[in-house]
Amino acid sequence: MKNYIFLSFILFLIGVQPLVAQEAKYAIDENIRYTSDASEYAQERCKLDIYYPENKTDFTTVVWFHGGGITGGNKFIPEKLKEQGIAVVAVNYRLSPKVKCPVYIEDAAAAVAWTFKNIEKYGGSKDKIVVSGHSAGGYLTSMVGLDKHYLAAHDINADDIAMLIPFSGHTITHFTIRDEKGIPGTQAIVDEYAPLYFVRPDAPPTIFITGDRELEMLGRYEENAYMWRMMKVAGHKNCKLMELDGFNHGEMASPALEILLKEIKVLDK
Repeated sequence: MKNYIFLSFILFLIGVQPLVAQEAKYAIDENIRYTSDASEYAQERCKLDIYYPENKTDFTTVVWFHGGGITGGNKFIPEKLKEQGIAVVAVNYRLSPKVKCPVYIEDAAAAVAWTFKNIEKYGGSKDKIVVSGHSAGGYLTSMVGLDKHYLAAHDINADDIAMLIPFSGHTITHFTIRDEKGIPGTQAIVDEYAPLYFVRPDAPPTIFITGDRELEMLGRYEENAYMWRMMKVAGHKNCKLMELDGFNHGEMASPALEILLKEIKVLDK
């Protein structure tokens, strides 16, 4: 320490300033419209916030979808994702019952497409876009990443997503969609609104994370475990399943965010 102070003093005398690490600075742009839909409800809900490092380039971006059963919830930047050298795009989407399926899936795809088309303006990389979300947000993550037609409508290839990390999302058809169709919540359905319907070996790297199977919402771990198994059977080479023992459906989001941060580090290697 004494040597450093002495060296700094000498450098000061000769007019040379010692090098110090540049502290990252972050900015946020809020309520950006990501769709051209002019309807009143779309103008209200189809907005996103982008939180990003100002003095960094080529950074990873996480597109984050909030939970709430597709009937509630609002966009937010998870605290654990702040000041991590990454960008976060937090998305609002239209909700049931004001809209019906597949409008909210289409909104999620439009937000991901906006990210692909705009992230370079903020300094980020199109090759490092991760899609994630909790509960309903996890379901939307899987649908947008696995059913390629939603992003294809925006001239985006879903396989260009760097990673899918759904937190405790349905892999069967979402219970709100079943409710819209008059199907009981206890009746499992796998149709074109189920991520399981789109199991394929060429999907982006995927990490399924759930809470404790005994504390989770009914069957949520088992759904994800079956999805993971079928992805492996189909020949997917980069698919993981993680169960967070001791955490229920709501509690699992916090430790899952830590897993997300650890897993996405591979994108910067």
